[in-house]
Amino acid sequence: MARVRQDRAVSTRETILRAAAQVFDECGYSGAGINSILERAGTTAGALYFHFKSKEGLARAVVLEQAADLAFPEGEAGLQQLLDSTMYLAAELQSNVLLRAGVKLAVEQGESGLREFAVYEYWVDQFAAELRTAREMGQLLPEVDEGQFARVLVASFTGTQVMSKISTGHADLPEQIALMWRYLLRAIATPQALGELVIVREGAGGAKEAEGTKEAEGTKEAGGAKEADRTAAADEAAESAESA
Repeated sequence: MARVRQDRAVSTRETILRAAAQVFDECGYSGAGINSILERAGTTAGALYFHFKSKEGLARAVVLEQAADLAFPEGEAGLQQLLDSTMYLAAELQSNVLLRAGVKLAVEQGESGLREFAVYEYWVDQFAAELRTAREMGQLLPEVDEGQFARVLVASFTGTQVMSKISTGHADLPEQIALMWRYLLRAIATPQALGELVIVREGAGGAKEAEGTKEAEGTKEAGGAKEADRTAAADEAAESAESA
């Protein structure tokens, strides 16, 4: 019986958390009312306050648990994995409500007064770990500091997604993250690594968009057409090798 009550409590908390994520995503912190969250969750105020002591506590939980539904693609390690992971995040922000609400609340902390930086440190640690793998693989330039660049990457991704949210509702986010990488990679990757890396993003109807760079052949995978873009720096490296 105790196990049943425990399972029910976990389920109720999850239902409230996801209902709150939907309301925060739609209305922001200030516009999200407890009554709206209760109605969306189909539960009582007593149940909500049993699990979350306040609206601020509920928002903090959404921020800290934003990555709960993520399943990062498994592929080649190092910089390619870092590219694939950030492109995956860009696509997830278009459809994953918990992630999107958590990111929204993390960015708009002045509105809620949360002052919660742990989630940013989480992403810094995730990216730094893959950068250390890239270092072991000989993919990084000697002057690159893995921890420092991980912070730059988190800041760059955050700013890019904010601009994309405002301008297109995240519709162009994969495209903008790909563009971000075309410039950042030149600052951290060796010429050999640049020649091997590919930025893969979802493409509308399989159409290609050059965006000022030469492109590799598009690839198609189950679930939809994708585009494989080589960075301009990678093409320059290949051309230099051919002419040498």
